[in-house]
Amino acid sequence: MQTRFTLSALLTACIALSSVGTLAAQENKFPDAKPMFAHPAPHRDIAVRQSPTGNIVQWNGSFVDITKKKINFTMIGTDPTKTNITTTIPVVIVPIKMVYGKSNGNMSFDPAKKKLPNGKTIVQNTIASPMFDPHLNFTQGGTNLGTTQYIDAYQRGDFWSTVGTKNKNYHILLGTPTVLAEQTITVPASLGSVISNPFAAGKVGTYDINAYDAQVQTFMKKFTQINPGVLPIFITLDTFLTSGGCCIGGYHNANGAQPTGQTYANFTYVDSPGSFSQDVSALTHEIGEWLMDPFVDNLVNCQDNGIMENGDPLEGNTNYGDFPYVLNGFTYNLQSLVFIGYFGKTPIPSVHKWLSFQNDEAGVCPGQ
Repeated sequence: MQTRFTLSALLTACIALSSVGTLAAQENKFPDAKPMFAHPAPHRDIAVRQSPTGNIVQWNGSFVDITKKKINFTMIGTDPTKTNITTTIPVVIVPIKMVYGKSNGNMSFDPAKKKLPNGKTIVQNTIASPMFDPHLNFTQGGTNLGTTQYIDAYQRGDFWSTVGTKNKNYHILLGTPTVLAEQTITVPASLGSVISNPFAAGKVGTYDINAYDAQVQTFMKKFTQINPGVLPIFITLDTFLTSGGCCIGGYHNANGAQPTGQTYANFTYVDSPGSFSQDVSALTHEIGEWLMDPFVDNLVNCQDNGIMENGDPLEGNTNYGDFPYVLNGFTYNLQSLVFIGYFGKTPIPSVHKWLSFQNDEAGVCPGQ
């Protein structure tokens, strides 16, 4: 039997084939996808809104590394070797809804609306995590670092030689976040698409990191609540950023320079079990690095890392460097972070003289 097609049917078939071809191209666009984090150059020339309450709390220090070179650095909080107080950093969270049209996936990823099996939205579950909830105990190698937030436990462990003895009341905490109005990014097909998650089940979106950061700059200008005394955290759901390749789980950066610059952080919350950037993993990575190098200018003499980024050395470990912690019935994945001794500081001030929070780093950085 001879099959006949009307003109409209032929057009419909061509469109369908085109769509299949487009989706196939999207699925194969990143055949060498790998888990990674980005380190954009800080925006020194961007004007920063003045803060009514002052700059973000920060302190300056230095050490002579193993190669006998002096390292100057700036960290968030007060000096744990000289102060015995609690510092609380104000935080705002900006949820970002990512929208993909018919030509690049026909899906939306909404962290303010998507609910998890525990009944919480992605944003709510982030706020309930050990990054903000201070009720999880951290005991490392038999030493109790305190019942506190994760980043505070990490910093206390990093400077345990003084925090564990004379400055026992030292803490650096993230304040209860204020959630600002959700923002929406509609992703052009030329800059991103929906693909199968390369690391687990489900679908994820992709988006060019430069285009994303340009949008973030617009959002920061929009909100008067964002100023240099506050840490804004931008959260997406199931969206990896790209820069030549996939897949970037997050980044932190700064507009302007210290001490008056605006620091900020971004991460994606992936809700597929076992995936790279699962739940708050990327958040722990980026806030850990923000704590240790807030203005992206702490230069170190390491062959694997030119700046003092404490999450990068461990992101390639088993489970992406993450360790499970149960809080309020939910298992969160928190990435281990290297201590300052990894970058060549001697004597090593950390708990047990470890080089990382989970004792999962055996040596100092290459070059030391």
